[in-house]
Amino acid sequence: MDSWPGMSDPTWEPLQDEMMARGWGDGLPIVAPTADRVERMLSRHGVAAAQVLCELAPSFAPVTWRDLAVNAVMAGCRPEYLPVVAAAVEALTAPEFNLIGIATTTGSAATALIVNGPIVRGIGMNAGANVLGPGNRANATIGRALRLVLQNVGGARPGEIDMATLGQPAKYTFCLAENESDSPWPPLHVERGFEAQDSVVTVIGSAGIVEVVDSASRDPADLARTFAHSMRIAGTLGGGAMLGGGEPLIVLPPELARMLAHAGCSKARFRQDVWRDGAMPLADLSAAVREHLLGRIAPDPGRACAETLVRVAERPDDIMIVVAGGVGVKAAYIPTWGGATRAVSRPVRALVRT
Repeated sequence: MDSWPGMSDPTWEPLQDEMMARGWGDGLPIVAPTADRVERMLSRHGVAAAQVLCELAPSFAPVTWRDLAVNAVMAGCRPEYLPVVAAAVEALTAPEFNLIGIATTTGSAATALIVNGPIVRGIGMNAGANVLGPGNRANATIGRALRLVLQNVGGARPGEIDMATLGQPAKYTFCLAENESDSPWPPLHVERGFEAQDSVVTVIGSAGIVEVVDSASRDPADLARTFAHSMRIAGTLGGGAMLGGGEPLIVLPPELARMLAHAGCSKARFRQDVWRDGAMPLADLSAAVREHLLGRIAPDPGRACAETLVRVAERPDDIMIVVAGGVGVKAAYIPTWGGATRAVSRPVRALVRT
Protein backbone atom coordinates (compact mmCIF):
# COMPACT_ATOMS: atom_id res chain seq x y z
CA MET A 1 0.00 0.00 0.00
CA ASP A 2 1.42 3.35 -1.04
CA SER A 3 0.92 6.85 0.31
CA TRP A 4 -1.87 9.04 -0.99
CA PRO A 5 -0.67 11.12 -3.99
CA GLY A 6 -2.25 14.41 -2.93
CA MET A 7 -0.84 17.09 -0.64
CA SER A 8 -1.61 17.18 3.06
CA ASP A 9 -3.81 19.91 4.55
CA PRO A 10 -1.69 21.88 7.04
CA THR A 11 -4.82 22.92 8.98
CA TRP A 12 -6.05 19.36 9.57
CA GLU A 13 -4.03 18.43 12.64
CA PRO A 14 -4.53 21.75 14.49
CA LEU A 15 -8.24 21.46 13.73
CA GLN A 16 -8.35 17.94 15.22
CA ASP A 17 -6.56 19.17 18.32
CA GLU A 18 -8.99 22.06 18.70
CA MET A 19 -12.09 19.90 18.36
CA MET A 20 -10.75 17.32 20.80
CA ALA A 21 -9.90 20.12 23.27
CA ARG A 22 -13.53 21.23 23.07
CA GLY A 23 -14.59 17.69 24.03
CA TRP A 24 -16.43 17.03 20.79
CA GLY A 25 -14.67 13.83 19.77
CA ASP A 26 -14.44 10.20 20.80
CA GLY A 27 -10.68 9.85 20.43
CA LEU A 28 -10.74 9.10 16.70
CA PRO A 29 -10.29 11.81 14.06
CA ILE A 30 -13.55 13.58 13.25
CA VAL A 31 -14.88 15.41 10.23
CA ALA A 32 -15.06 19.15 10.81
CA PRO A 33 -18.76 20.14 10.98
CA THR A 34 -18.40 23.13 8.70
CA ALA A 35 -21.49 25.19 7.87
CA ASP A 36 -21.65 23.93 4.30
CA ARG A 37 -21.45 20.26 5.36
CA VAL A 38 -24.16 20.70 7.98
CA GLU A 39 -26.35 22.57 5.51
CA ARG A 40 -25.98 19.81 2.89
CA MET A 41 -26.98 17.26 5.54
CA LEU A 42 -30.13 19.21 6.46
CA SER A 43 -31.17 20.49 3.04
CA ARG A 44 -31.34 16.98 1.60
CA HIS A 45 -34.25 16.25 3.93
CA GLY A 46 -36.01 19.60 4.11
CA VAL A 47 -35.98 19.81 7.90
CA ALA A 48 -35.73 23.01 9.94
CA ALA A 49 -32.38 23.24 11.69
CA ALA A 50 -33.85 24.69 14.91
CA GLN A 51 -36.73 22.22 15.19
CA VAL A 52 -36.49 20.17 18.39
CA LEU A 53 -36.71 16.43 17.88
CA CYS A 54 -36.66 15.33 21.54
CA GLU A 55 -34.91 15.79 24.89
CA LEU A 56 -31.99 13.53 25.66
CA ALA A 57 -30.75 12.19 28.99
CA PRO A 58 -28.66 12.41 31.08
CA SER A 59 -28.72 16.23 30.81
CA PHE A 60 -32.23 16.23 29.28
CA ALA A 61 -31.06 18.77 26.72
CA PRO A 62 -33.23 19.53 23.67
CA VAL A 63 -31.94 17.85 20.50
CA THR A 64 -32.46 19.86 17.33
CA TRP A 65 -32.03 18.69 13.77
CA ARG A 66 -28.92 20.87 13.62
CA ASP A 67 -27.50 18.95 16.60
CA LEU A 68 -28.13 15.69 14.78
CA ALA A 69 -26.58 16.99 11.56
CA VAL A 70 -23.47 18.37 13.29
CA ASN A 71 -22.76 15.09 15.04
CA ALA A 72 -23.59 13.02 11.96
CA VAL A 73 -21.10 15.09 9.96
CA MET A 74 -18.43 14.64 12.64
CA ALA A 75 -19.02 10.87 12.61
CA GLY A 76 -18.53 10.72 8.85
CA CYS A 77 -22.16 10.07 7.86
CA ARG A 78 -23.54 10.68 4.39
CA PRO A 79 -26.65 12.90 4.32
CA GLU A 80 -28.89 9.93 3.52
CA TYR A 81 -28.02 8.34 6.88
CA LEU A 82 -29.58 11.16 8.92
CA PRO A 83 -33.13 9.70 9.19
CA VAL A 84 -31.69 6.50 10.69
CA VAL A 85 -29.71 8.49 13.26
CA ALA A 86 -32.86 10.47 14.09
CA ALA A 87 -34.96 7.33 14.62
CA ALA A 88 -32.28 5.88 16.88
CA VAL A 89 -32.09 9.05 18.97
CA GLU A 90 -35.87 9.09 19.34
CA ALA A 91 -35.82 5.46 20.47
CA LEU A 92 -33.27 6.27 23.18
CA THR A 93 -35.73 8.63 24.85
CA ALA A 94 -38.36 5.97 25.59
CA PRO A 95 -38.65 5.56 29.39
CA GLU A 96 -38.35 1.77 29.23
CA PHE A 97 -34.93 2.05 27.58
CA ASN A 98 -33.61 3.79 30.72
CA LEU A 99 -31.02 5.90 28.94
CA ILE A 100 -30.04 7.77 32.09
CA GLY A 101 -28.99 4.48 33.65
CA ILE A 102 -27.13 3.27 30.57
CA ALA A 103 -25.40 6.63 30.05
CA THR A 104 -24.19 7.03 33.64
CA THR A 105 -23.49 3.49 34.87
CA THR A 106 -20.09 2.26 35.99
CA GLY A 107 -20.87 -0.82 33.90
CA SER A 108 -19.78 -1.28 30.30
CA ALA A 109 -23.16 -0.56 28.73
CA ALA A 110 -23.24 0.37 25.06
CA THR A 111 -26.17 1.33 22.86
CA ALA A 112 -26.59 -1.16 20.03
CA LEU A 113 -28.65 -0.40 16.90
CA ILE A 114 -30.40 -3.00 14.74
CA VAL A 115 -31.77 -1.71 11.44
CA ASN A 116 -34.48 -3.44 9.41
CA GLY A 117 -36.42 -2.80 6.24
CA PRO A 118 -35.80 -1.21 2.83
CA ILE A 119 -33.55 1.50 4.27
CA VAL A 120 -30.85 -1.13 4.76
CA ARG A 121 -30.42 -1.65 1.04
CA GLY A 122 -31.24 1.98 0.26
CA ILE A 123 -28.22 3.37 2.13
CA GLY A 124 -25.92 0.39 1.59
CA MET A 125 -25.74 -1.04 5.09
CA ASN A 126 -23.94 -4.30 5.76
CA ALA A 127 -26.04 -7.23 6.95
CA GLY A 128 -23.61 -9.92 5.79
CA ALA A 129 -19.97 -10.86 6.37
CA ASN A 130 -18.29 -9.09 9.29
CA VAL A 131 -21.60 -7.48 10.23
CA LEU A 132 -20.36 -6.66 13.75
CA GLY A 133 -16.95 -5.51 12.56
CA PRO A 134 -15.36 -2.84 10.37
CA GLY A 135 -15.66 -2.23 6.64
CA ASN A 136 -18.99 -0.51 6.04
CA ARG A 137 -19.37 3.26 6.20
CA ALA A 138 -23.09 3.31 6.97
CA ASN A 139 -22.90 0.82 9.85
CA ALA A 140 -19.81 2.41 11.36
CA THR A 141 -20.81 6.07 11.11
CA ILE A 142 -24.48 5.70 12.10
CA GLY A 143 -23.49 3.95 15.32
CA ARG A 144 -20.75 6.50 15.92
CA ALA A 145 -23.11 9.42 15.30
CA LEU A 146 -25.53 8.12 17.91
CA ARG A 147 -22.72 7.90 20.44
CA LEU A 148 -21.52 11.44 19.64
CA VAL A 149 -25.06 12.82 20.05
CA LEU A 150 -25.33 11.08 23.41
CA GLN A 151 -22.01 12.63 24.45
CA ASN A 152 -22.18 16.09 22.93
CA VAL A 153 -25.89 16.84 23.37
CA GLY A 154 -26.99 14.42 26.08
CA GLY A 155 -23.92 15.18 28.18
CA ALA A 156 -22.62 11.63 28.64
CA ARG A 157 -18.93 12.53 28.58
CA PRO A 158 -16.49 9.79 29.60
CA GLY A 159 -15.16 10.25 33.11
CA GLU A 160 -17.65 13.03 33.89
CA ILE A 161 -21.18 11.65 33.48
CA ASP A 162 -20.39 8.40 31.67
CA MET A 163 -18.71 6.65 34.59
CA ALA A 164 -17.94 3.27 33.00
CA THR A 165 -15.22 1.48 34.95
CA LEU A 166 -13.84 -0.21 31.82
CA GLY A 167 -16.15 0.58 28.92
CA GLN A 168 -15.97 -1.52 25.76
CA PRO A 169 -15.08 -1.00 22.09
CA ALA A 170 -18.80 -1.04 21.21
CA LYS A 171 -19.07 2.38 22.85
CA TYR A 172 -17.37 3.81 19.75
CA THR A 173 -20.02 2.38 17.43
CA PHE A 174 -22.41 -0.58 17.47
CA CYS A 175 -24.77 -0.77 14.51
CA LEU A 176 -25.84 -3.74 12.38
CA ALA A 177 -28.52 -4.58 9.85
CA GLU A 178 -30.52 -7.79 9.83
CA ASN A 179 -29.87 -10.09 6.88
CA GLU A 180 -33.54 -10.40 5.97
CA SER A 181 -32.97 -11.74 2.45
CA ASP A 182 -31.03 -14.77 3.73
CA SER A 183 -33.24 -15.45 6.74
CA PRO A 184 -35.92 -18.17 6.75
CA TRP A 185 -37.82 -16.44 9.56
CA PRO A 186 -39.76 -13.18 10.00
CA PRO A 187 -37.36 -10.29 10.75
CA LEU A 188 -37.10 -8.52 14.08
CA HIS A 189 -39.21 -5.50 13.18
CA VAL A 190 -42.11 -7.66 11.96
CA GLU A 191 -42.00 -9.60 15.22
CA ARG A 192 -42.20 -6.26 17.02
CA GLY A 193 -45.40 -5.21 15.24
CA PHE A 194 -44.21 -3.37 12.12
CA GLU A 195 -44.91 -4.17 8.48
CA ALA A 196 -42.24 -5.87 6.39
CA GLN A 197 -41.96 -2.79 4.14
CA ASP A 198 -41.33 -0.48 7.10
CA SER A 199 -37.83 0.76 7.86
CA VAL A 200 -37.21 0.46 11.59
CA VAL A 201 -34.42 1.03 14.10
CA THR A 202 -34.30 -0.99 17.32
CA VAL A 203 -32.00 0.07 20.17
CA ILE A 204 -30.83 -2.22 22.95
CA GLY A 205 -28.67 -1.63 26.00
CA SER A 206 -25.88 -4.14 25.47
CA ALA A 207 -23.17 -5.38 27.79
CA GLY A 208 -20.71 -6.97 25.39
CA ILE A 209 -20.39 -9.72 22.79
CA VAL A 210 -19.74 -13.43 23.36
CA GLU A 211 -18.94 -15.57 20.32
CA VAL A 212 -20.83 -18.87 20.21
CA VAL A 213 -19.32 -21.61 18.04
CA ASP A 214 -20.99 -24.98 17.47
CA SER A 215 -20.16 -26.61 14.14
CA ALA A 216 -21.13 -30.10 15.31
CA SER A 217 -24.79 -29.87 16.36
CA ARG A 218 -27.41 -30.57 13.71
CA ASP A 219 -30.38 -31.09 15.98
CA PRO A 220 -32.16 -27.87 17.06
CA ALA A 221 -32.31 -28.99 20.69
CA ASP A 222 -28.56 -29.66 20.73
CA LEU A 223 -27.78 -26.26 19.23
CA ALA A 224 -30.12 -24.57 21.68
CA ARG A 225 -28.26 -26.24 24.53
CA THR A 226 -24.96 -24.81 23.28
CA PHE A 227 -26.43 -21.32 23.22
CA ALA A 228 -28.11 -21.75 26.58
CA HIS A 229 -24.91 -22.87 28.26
CA SER A 230 -22.96 -20.06 26.58
CA MET A 231 -25.41 -17.57 28.07
CA ARG A 232 -25.09 -18.90 31.63
CA ILE A 233 -22.43 -16.44 32.70
CA ALA A 234 -22.33 -15.69 36.41
CA GLY A 235 -20.32 -12.54 35.81
CA THR A 236 -23.22 -10.99 33.89
CA LEU A 237 -25.54 -11.10 36.89
CA GLY A 238 -25.11 -7.40 37.60
CA GLY A 239 -28.29 -6.07 39.15
CA GLY A 240 -30.12 -9.17 37.95
CA ALA A 241 -31.29 -7.95 34.54
CA MET A 242 -28.82 -9.96 32.47
CA LEU A 243 -28.87 -13.48 33.81
CA GLY A 244 -32.44 -13.89 34.97
CA GLY A 245 -33.92 -10.87 33.22
CA GLY A 246 -33.54 -8.34 30.46
CA GLU A 247 -33.75 -9.19 26.77
CA PRO A 248 -30.65 -11.14 25.73
CA LEU A 249 -29.89 -10.98 22.01
CA ILE A 250 -28.80 -13.94 19.88
CA VAL A 251 -27.27 -13.12 16.49
CA LEU A 252 -27.50 -16.16 14.24
CA PRO A 253 -25.72 -16.41 10.88
CA PRO A 254 -27.99 -17.40 7.97
CA GLU A 255 -26.42 -20.86 7.74
CA LEU A 256 -27.51 -21.78 11.26
CA ALA A 257 -30.95 -20.18 10.84
CA ARG A 258 -31.57 -22.16 7.64
CA MET A 259 -30.42 -25.38 9.30
CA LEU A 260 -32.87 -24.83 12.15
CA ALA A 261 -35.72 -23.94 9.79
CA HIS A 262 -34.99 -27.00 7.61
CA ALA A 263 -35.34 -29.13 10.73
CA GLY A 264 -38.75 -27.59 11.37
CA CYS A 265 -37.58 -25.30 14.17
CA SER A 266 -39.19 -21.86 14.39
CA LYS A 267 -37.83 -18.85 16.25
CA ALA A 268 -40.40 -19.45 18.98
CA ARG A 269 -39.30 -23.04 19.49
CA PHE A 270 -35.62 -22.12 19.52
CA ARG A 271 -36.30 -19.43 22.12
CA GLN A 272 -38.20 -21.92 24.24
CA ASP A 273 -35.40 -24.50 24.05
CA VAL A 274 -32.73 -21.92 24.93
CA TRP A 275 -34.82 -20.65 27.84
CA ARG A 276 -35.46 -24.18 29.09
CA ASP A 277 -31.76 -25.10 29.12
CA GLY A 278 -30.44 -21.65 30.03
CA ALA A 279 -30.69 -22.05 33.77
CA MET A 280 -28.08 -21.90 36.51
CA PRO A 281 -28.67 -23.39 39.98
CA LEU A 282 -27.99 -21.13 42.92
CA ALA A 283 -25.47 -23.73 44.09
CA ASP A 284 -23.16 -22.67 41.23
CA LEU A 285 -22.92 -19.13 42.58
CA SER A 286 -21.04 -17.68 45.50
CA ALA A 287 -22.81 -17.41 48.84
CA ALA A 288 -22.84 -13.61 48.59
CA VAL A 289 -24.41 -13.63 45.13
CA ARG A 290 -26.98 -16.22 46.23
CA GLU A 291 -28.00 -13.97 49.10
CA HIS A 292 -28.17 -10.98 46.77
CA LEU A 293 -30.49 -12.77 44.34
CA LEU A 294 -32.79 -14.63 46.70
CA GLY A 295 -35.19 -11.78 47.29
CA ARG A 296 -35.78 -11.38 43.56
CA ILE A 297 -36.03 -14.96 42.33
CA ALA A 298 -37.57 -16.77 45.29
CA PRO A 299 -41.07 -15.96 46.60
CA ASP A 300 -39.98 -17.24 50.01
CA PRO A 301 -36.23 -16.61 50.44
CA GLY A 302 -36.24 -18.66 53.63
CA ARG A 303 -37.31 -21.76 51.70
CA ALA A 304 -35.09 -21.28 48.64
CA CYS A 305 -32.57 -24.04 48.15
CA ALA A 306 -29.42 -24.68 46.15
CA GLU A 307 -31.52 -26.17 43.34
CA THR A 308 -33.41 -22.90 42.78
CA LEU A 309 -32.71 -21.80 39.20
CA VAL A 310 -31.71 -18.47 37.73
CA ARG A 311 -32.61 -18.35 34.03
CA VAL A 312 -31.11 -16.37 31.17
CA ALA A 313 -34.40 -14.48 30.80
CA GLU A 314 -37.61 -14.24 32.75
CA ARG A 315 -39.66 -15.49 29.79
CA PRO A 316 -38.79 -17.24 26.50
CA ASP A 317 -40.25 -14.31 24.55
CA ASP A 318 -37.70 -11.97 26.17
CA ILE A 319 -34.93 -13.63 24.12
CA MET A 320 -34.40 -11.68 20.89
CA ILE A 321 -33.09 -13.42 17.77
CA VAL A 322 -31.65 -11.60 14.75
CA VAL A 323 -30.27 -13.27 11.62
CA ALA A 324 -27.15 -11.49 10.37
CA GLY A 325 -23.70 -12.23 9.03
CA GLY A 326 -22.09 -14.08 6.17
CA VAL A 327 -20.80 -17.58 5.44
CA GLY A 328 -20.12 -19.84 8.41
CA VAL A 329 -21.70 -20.91 11.69
CA LYS A 330 -20.11 -18.39 14.06
CA ALA A 331 -22.84 -16.76 16.12
CA ALA A 332 -22.99 -14.31 19.01
CA TYR A 333 -24.70 -13.78 22.34
CA ILE A 334 -25.13 -10.13 23.34
CA PRO A 335 -26.25 -9.84 26.98
CA THR A 336 -28.44 -7.04 28.20
CA TRP A 337 -27.00 -4.32 30.42
CA GLY A 338 -27.35 -5.16 34.12
CA GLY A 339 -29.80 -2.37 34.95
CA ALA A 340 -33.47 -2.21 34.01
CA THR A 341 -33.73 -1.70 30.25
CA ARG A 342 -35.95 -2.86 27.41
CA ALA A 343 -35.41 -2.74 23.66
CA VAL A 344 -37.21 0.06 21.83
CA SER A 345 -38.11 0.28 18.12
CA ARG A 346 -38.92 3.38 16.12
CA PRO A 347 -39.76 3.79 12.40
CA VAL A 348 -37.37 5.69 10.17
CA ARG A 349 -39.12 8.85 9.04
CA ALA A 350 -39.71 9.40 5.36
CA LEU A 351 -38.33 12.94 5.42
CA VAL A 352 -39.16 15.40 2.65
CA ARG A 353 -36.33 16.05 0.22
CA THR A 354 -35.77 19.47 -1.32
